[in-house]
Amino acid sequence: MINQQQTMILSPYLEIYDLVIPKDNLLRRINELIDFTFVYDELINKYCLDNGRNAINPIRMFKYLLLKTIYDLSDVDVVERSKYDMSFKYFLDMAPEDPVIEPSSLTKFRKLRLQDVNLLDLLIEKTVGIAIENGIIKSKSIIVDSTHTKARYNQKTPREVLLDYSKNLRKAVYRIDENLKSIMPAKVNNGVLEDEIEYCKKLIKAVRADEVLSNYPDVKEKINILEETIEDDLEKLALSKDEDAKIGHKTYDTSFFGYKTHIAMTEERIITAATVTSGEKHDGKQLQELVEKSEAAGIEVENIIGDAAYSEKENLEYAKKENINLIAKLSKTVSHGNKRESHDFEYNKDADMYVCKAGHMSIKKTSTRPKKHAKDGQGTVESYFFDVEKCKHCPYKEGCYKDDAKTKSYSVSIKTNTHQEHIDFQESEYFKEKSKERYKIEAKNSELKHRHGYDVASSSGLVGMELQGAVTIFAVNMKRIITLLG
Repeated sequence: MINQQQTMILSPYLEIYDLVIPKDNLLRRINELIDFTFVYDELINKYCLDNGRNAINPIRMFKYLLLKTIYDLSDVDVVERSKYDMSFKYFLDMAPEDPVIEPSSLTKFRKLRLQDVNLLDLLIEKTVGIAIENGIIKSKSIIVDSTHTKARYNQKTPREVLLDYSKNLRKAVYRIDENLKSIMPAKVNNGVLEDEIEYCKKLIKAVRADEVLSNYPDVKEKINILEETIEDDLEKLALSKDEDAKIGHKTYDTSFFGYKTHIAMTEERIITAATVTSGEKHDGKQLQELVEKSEAAGIEVENIIGDAAYSEKENLEYAKKENINLIAKLSKTVSHGNKRESHDFEYNKDADMYVCKAGHMSIKKTSTRPKKHAKDGQGTVESYFFDVEKCKHCPYKEGCYKDDAKTKSYSVSIKTNTHQEHIDFQESEYFKEKSKERYKIEAKNSELKHRHGYDVASSSGLVGMELQGAVTIFAVNMKRIITLLG
């Protein structure tokens, strides 16, 4: 059951907050800028209003998730810190003497309350609205790009994950006293996951038996991470792979297994739209949706700034129809071919190769041109060849690869005259000047990954990735808004 009205905080110790939390504290500023009742309104239907025990207010639970993201903490550690950090308690609308939640409540909140809620668009629109209200967004350009996130559960085997965490715990103990090796249980090296789990449990028990040792901050943190892995994620760790994640390619010889988050951002570095896809999806195909989401959030779009991945023919036509300048340099393969199955092959601008529906990248390409076009450069056909050994066992080979065929290729016709208008636009000073803004989104992608843990997914599946993206982008946007407000 959830109370239909928020309760007022009554405590004789509230003045402590004014004494210990500076006026320019990040969490204080966020609380002052945002009315978080929108979270309550959005999630009210997920709770029973007249039956059962009182539930923890969804606003407080959502704020716990924000604290996890802003400070890159585990469930256990964010709850532990909220016991003594007055800025955390203030942000959570708690009295200084109030007890904190159980860490497991956060897992339940994510699974039971946030499913089927379009938090990604909701939270981005909320922050964009705040930026517009405060006069922060003045530009009429959006910068587009994608950033990749590795899947959590298929980079290492479950046993390898447990080995790493148990090793980190032992190292933390030995840094305090090397003689403590005698209290450690015997390691197992038989490669059996169940035995490794049992070893980790014994290791935790042995360290916890020494009350002083287990309360060292570094040791305590390592125990929490190892316990969270065993208890909360055991079911997912047992999976052979994250079924929603796919192989994506950063360059010709580097790839990743996971997801892509496609982002639109203003020149003021406020993210205005995002879509989450599996790793193999082509950047350019997400352009129209990013523009429409940005406009729905209140942004007037006159320019789209991106790299060559966004300069395919469909995007040029869309931008012209909407009277928007597309500041993206042409790639020779922007036409994406003229075959009926062209939607099954995506151009990867980093590798300068095509990727098939199964996620396999072509291994070489050739270029031919009819003699009659030798001088004007038109009529060029580029053929991209795939590894037939992979094609023989591909689940999508029907209608694509013929059994016993010695080669499999995909050909693209390059028609420079189709893009002549954009070629001329590329030479203009306006195009060159606006192109200089693109570096900003690369810095934003780096911030998402290195400061807020967006380089690795915190759970499995597209839904979990969208939730992680929603909370991370919300936190990043709020930090940027506060910075711009001075």
